[in-house]
Amino acid sequence: MPKPDDRSNNPERIENTIGHTMQNMNEARDYAKAHAEEMSAEQKQEIKEKNQRREESIEGLRDELKDEVNDQQHNQ
Repeated sequence: MPKPDDRSNNPERIENTIGHTMQNMNEARDYAKAHAEEMSAEQKQEIKEKNQRREESIEGLRDELKDEVNDQQHNQ
């Protein structure tokens, strides 16, 4: 028998994911700054593009978080 769908912790999980993604973005930015002289233009561009994808992911996660919070408020 399958487990029931427990979505009660979704907002917390999404918040954690946002936090980790932001941390990764900041670490990549700091690394690029600290090692800029040692990095090729291609490597710098890769970090920039990856951080752009991270920013887009965070925007989507924030929308998802709003939906989850609204859903929980309406189902209480």
